[in-house]
Amino acid sequence: MKKTLILLLVASAVSMTAGAQGMKETDPEYFKTADARRVGDQMLVYQRVTGGWPKNIDMAKPMTAEEKAAVAAERNRRNDSTTDNGATTTQMKFLARLFHATGKKQYAKAFRRGVEYLLSGQYENGGWPQFWPVMRDYQIHITYNDDAMVNTMLMLRDIAEQKEPYQGKLTTKKLRGQCTESFRRGVECILNTQIRDAQGHLTVWCQQHDRKTLLPTKARAFELPSYCSQESAAIVRLLMELPDPDERVKQAVHAAMRWFDDHKITGMRYERLRDENGKRTTILAADAEAGPIWARYYDLEHGEPFVCDRDGIPRRHLEEIGEERRNGYAWYGDRPADLYKRYAKWCKKYDPTNMVELKK
Repeated sequence: MKKTLILLLVASAVSMTAGAQGMKETDPEYFKTADARRVGDQMLVYQRVTGGWPKNIDMAKPMTAEEKAAVAAERNRRNDSTTDNGATTTQMKFLARLFHATGKKQYAKAFRRGVEYLLSGQYENGGWPQFWPVMRDYQIHITYNDDAMVNTMLMLRDIAEQKEPYQGKLTTKKLRGQCTESFRRGVECILNTQIRDAQGHLTVWCQQHDRKTLLPTKARAFELPSYCSQESAAIVRLLMELPDPDERVKQAVHAAMRWFDDHKITGMRYERLRDENGKRTTILAADAEAGPIWARYYDLEHGEPFVCDRDGIPRRHLEEIGEERRNGYAWYGDRPADLYKRYAKWCKKYDPTNMVELKK
């Protein structure tokens, strides 16, 4: 009796932890629970006929029979499957872990349909849009924004290499071969879209690139063609993880690190605050102790930081845009800072001769 009670308490604790984690749960013990199967079954209902999933939906939240029926009625939609905001890849990771815990074939089948969806969206040039197969407006562009393409590529690489949780009988040898080739083409797209400045020097990347010309292009009104630090940091990290990088990859990494170092902002602190009434405010203030940060956007002509409101007009100072965009978007960040130590190790291993001397 005591043993049973202990097991029930452990299961309950695991379930509560999973409730907090939701669709991003990774605890192997959780995937043995009935709650994990409930969430997985709900994900199956949400999966579109395309093989992908829509975004910004808490699919771990318990559903009524009526809600399930309403979602199932949307199954044939072809215009809301996406990799934006972690959609599709998040569900696939969950289902992969659930398959290994339960052995249930429906979870592996749904996962493989997800892989086929990811493969189907790749352009001939190796890039991916953020929505497909039905797209509108800026959704057709090659999309690095919010790491959409990088997340897709990392998943395909890990599937090809059968890294946890993609090991075993989850996929076929043929499908893994397709993932390998798709990843290779993705790297080629990354190298071909790296922006050259007016002097012809390689720099970094924009959030989105035209699918035909490969040039930087705009998305939403405040997402203008520009050098984009945050997304570029994720791209460089991916390139640094390539085994035995060729000369093009080495040049791309060196050039991007030089650009990051030349465009870092020191002595400033970017902070999101709330006043005593709970009202949000975002500031960029002088702080001699602050670590380096980077603007989200730098203009393509002068390489100067800018922010932008929904009117599409770039401005130099954060306080010059309205509260809604000032507080509702990440205009500055420190992601490139994580690359410095990685770069030193990478150079030592692969290309010490051409290592860029970075400023302290």
